[in-house]
Amino acid sequence: MNLKIGNVNIKGNLVLGPMAGVTDLPFRLLCKEQGADLIYTEMVSAKGISYNNKNTESLLLVEETERPVSLQLFGADPVILSETAKRIEDRNFDILDLNMGCPVPKVVNNKEGSALMTDPKLAGEIIHAVSTAIKKPFTVKIRKGFTEATSNAVEIAKIAEANGAAAIAVHGRTREQYYSGKADWSIIRAVKEAVSIPVIGNGDVITPEDAIRLVKETGCDGIMIARGARGNPWIFKHIKEYMETGVKPEKPQLEEAVEMMLRHARLSLQYKGEYIGIREMRKHVAWYTTGYPLAAKLRQQANFIESYEGLEELLQQYQETVRITGGAEE
Repeated sequence: MNLKIGNVNIKGNLVLGPMAGVTDLPFRLLCKEQGADLIYTEMVSAKGISYNNKNTESLLLVEETERPVSLQLFGADPVILSETAKRIEDRNFDILDLNMGCPVPKVVNNKEGSALMTDPKLAGEIIHAVSTAIKKPFTVKIRKGFTEATSNAVEIAKIAEANGAAAIAVHGRTREQYYSGKADWSIIRAVKEAVSIPVIGNGDVITPEDAIRLVKETGCDGIMIARGARGNPWIFKHIKEYMETGVKPEKPQLEEAVEMMLRHARLSLQYKGEYIGIREMRKHVAWYTTGYPLAAKLRQQANFIESYEGLEELLQQYQETVRITGGAEE
């Protein structure tokens, strides 16, 4: 199933969701290669762009090969957001998105992210200001609500559509849940039934079966995979294979996982330099090795790697240990 957002035609409906500190350019390139149809960037501060913050520039870098890309902004000031949107519109992205889901205190305390769900009037003003300021499609990513008692995703979705949003992504958790508990997919269905713009479902898509079930239960137009892609860029390819054949693909062999980690590391070094790139790989190594034998010790050791050669050597030693022991604990 293809997704159409505004005037952007997307060949498929599998979406890599935005994750701060995760969906950077190296990781996005790998997910694109593995079958992600639409890619979201990490969220970027509209204020940071307007104040020419040097750290935001790298977040705005989009490669031609990863498109179509949705660039996600966060902020709470309609003027700053709309002016920022105009200023960056000619950059190499296809869709602009507003973060109304981030639960972290430093964002929420600035009335940004999921805090915008507590102020539907302001949310509407922002969406109207930005969608009328630019020609590219403008979308919104929300949660079920700020709290369970104030779940207002349907109200916000209607406001978003009325003010010019071209699509809406819905994470089936409240802000107070953060990432705990289960995502409530029924709220995604309720939003889908309430608006005519495309709805992207998000929350607890970890396996190909989850992806099929999400569409069946909610009728959503797009399937967003976020935490399910950490250490698992293959998930997009596996979902497509499962949809086509009905056969659940096998977890990648350890050798394939090691090869992907090293490619990921080389891309990180290419775009970020060795000092930052290799340190950022530490968490990715932990995610990639989840579920493989004897990985606990490797994850501890990965916290101390400081060079590409160090990572390569560590992974070679790990593979050798698994081969010799047959993956059995000593």
